[in-house]
Amino acid sequence: MRKLLTSFLLWTTLAWIAPATAQNLWSTTTFSSEFSQARLLVHAPQGVQAGQPLWLGLEIAHAPDWHSYWKNPGDSGLPTELQWQLSPGVEAGDIAWPTPRKFPLGELANYGYHGTVLLPVPMQVTPGFQGTQLEVKLTATWLICRQECVPEEARFQLSVPAQGATVTDARAFEAAWAAAPRATPAGDSRLSVDARGLHVRLAGLPAAWRGRALEFFPETPALVEPGGRWQQAWNGDTWTATLPLSGQRSASPDTIPLVVAPAQEGSAEPAGARLTVAVTGGWPALPAAPVAQASGASDALNAALAENAARAAALGTAPAGGGLGLWAALLGALVGGAILNLMPCVFPVLAIKVLAFTQHGEDHRGHRRSGLAYTAGVVLSFLALGGALLALRAAGEQLGWGFQLQNPAVVAGLAVLFTLIGLNLAGLFEFGHLLPSSLATLQAKNPTTDAFLTGILATAVASPCTAPFMGASLGLAIALPTAQALAVFAALGLGMALPYLAASWAPAIARALPRPGAWMETFRQLMAFPMFATVVWLLWVLGQQSGIDGVAALLMLLVALTWLIWALNRGGKVRTVLGTLAALAVATWLWTAGPHVLRVHEGTGNTTPTAVTGLAWEPWSPQREAELIAQGRRIFIDYTAAWCVTCQYNKRNALADAQFLQAVADRQVVLLRADWTRRDPAVTASLAQLGRNGVPVYVLHAPGKAPQLLSEVLSADEVRAAIQAL
Repeated sequence: MRKLLTSFLLWTTLAWIAPATAQNLWSTTTFSSEFSQARLLVHAPQGVQAGQPLWLGLEIAHAPDWHSYWKNPGDSGLPTELQWQLSPGVEAGDIAWPTPRKFPLGELANYGYHGTVLLPVPMQVTPGFQGTQLEVKLTATWLICRQECVPEEARFQLSVPAQGATVTDARAFEAAWAAAPRATPAGDSRLSVDARGLHVRLAGLPAAWRGRALEFFPETPALVEPGGRWQQAWNGDTWTATLPLSGQRSASPDTIPLVVAPAQEGSAEPAGARLTVAVTGGWPALPAAPVAQASGASDALNAALAENAARAAALGTAPAGGGLGLWAALLGALVGGAILNLMPCVFPVLAIKVLAFTQHGEDHRGHRRSGLAYTAGVVLSFLALGGALLALRAAGEQLGWGFQLQNPAVVAGLAVLFTLIGLNLAGLFEFGHLLPSSLATLQAKNPTTDAFLTGILATAVASPCTAPFMGASLGLAIALPTAQALAVFAALGLGMALPYLAASWAPAIARALPRPGAWMETFRQLMAFPMFATVVWLLWVLGQQSGIDGVAALLMLLVALTWLIWALNRGGKVRTVLGTLAALAVATWLWTAGPHVLRVHEGTGNTTPTAVTGLAWEPWSPQREAELIAQGRRIFIDYTAAWCVTCQYNKRNALADAQFLQAVADRQVVLLRADWTRRDPAVTASLAQLGRNGVPVYVLHAPGKAPQLLSEVLSADEVRAAIQAL
């Protein structure tokens, strides 16, 4: 009966996972975090009527010393993005960006906003709008940075009455319009380019600006070096400047929209001037096309990534490399999938399936049917996960392999599932005592269905990790056409199912197993302990996401659930009375403590000391990585997650090796740890730049060298040799 329990609970868990992963939860009109507060504002002085003004906007209040980004973020960062869902007949325009300011950081600089800023968006109401109110949904994403960066996302919704004025936030919109750069005719303004840089000559600027230093903000990114040295001067009423061209320039536009504004912070003139100026005389030849890179990466990193791409192409493993790259990915996926069977949370599931051989006896047809059904369950599950990943990424989500365990609801659901399986294996209850006999005999009548569902269960617990040979295959799969990418995911599933499939079709393996007997009950109870060990691991993962309160809440829920299962297996009034009390306890605890399980706990971001005095792991961020590379420092990055078993094995072995740590200290290598336990689009994007889509990933950066990728399962010798070779 344990297999029917597995099947039943698996479908229950998957029904929970799907809506949790979709993340379609909408807030009202406010958002708050440690780093910023955001509001969705509306200004409709004439209601929602065709031809009348209507504005919506996102207001962000930054924590002290933090900032977000303009449409051109500068050397690093990402602009704020707004995705609207509006009632039919209403269309959103572009953000009316306020005048930005410059945020210098060493030789780099960013463009953006601090304090409180409102990003207003004009709405066009057409005659096709019908109804008494405008329904608005907004998905907003912004990157907020200090010395480190945090990607934030919020979802808002509100209803705007179609009749009557909505002007509560009029002052905020008036301030935003006042801060918008004034449209200024180009007139005699000109731009020209030569080897020295971009030469700017602007006429018609406000008379009050004459003699003052200005800031220059091109709307086209990667044209000039935002933090580079540049010169400016006034010649009567004409402002001139020469700015260095960017080494990452990828465009040669005929005209450049730009904003200039007084450089002094707190100027009485809140708005800049916006001009669209023609470029005369043409552009120099473009530099060699750079490889896409993490925000703010230096020229050295860009060149190193380009070298990596060239090597991959030479080996036929680049995404555009064609057939050889695809066949290499399929082979790596097949081998990596087979290795997944050795993961400690997968092996108990496989062992239970192998135990079924003894129950089939000499029924070779039953063996083969079960093997094919198990394989189908695994392969289809990998295809479903791969398809969901590809679809979500195509929709703009920054996700990677194992994305489902970045959600506390999924982790908690799996912990409940494995607890109940463990209790069943240990003999606390039999499923036949909980359901009508017609359902309790379903597994015996449908062993093929049971094998199929067990394959789904095995995939659910195996997918979070990246086994050796899988990393490059997954990274390549994301960049392949959909059909080829799904073929890679299918190869992963086939590789994982292959050992059991081979055993089911090879009578010699079945004959080598012990004959049925009393040992089977002992083995069944023994398998409960790996299940409970898996629950401990899942609780630890949940602790990284929801904190100690989330773990305590889930543990109490598991206790109440165990009480309920025990009571339902009693007889007479004991079952009725205690079962009712236990059910009430489960429902009460779900209502009162359940939110603690699902609440994402923000980590402290503190450094983690090592056994070597003065050496510690620092939290990774794109900005920190770019800063260290710009300084010419050596960096070792550990891309990891609490739910990745391979990551934890490496962390406690190769990465804790005393000789490795001493070599790191001797060569002044900076240790960075990119934690992917919780959903982090910045980590996902960084992995994609390296051609990877899952963890673990280990990268060594050194000045003038290509980033060196180490193997997924590290040995102390390998990682020591990599450091000592610097």
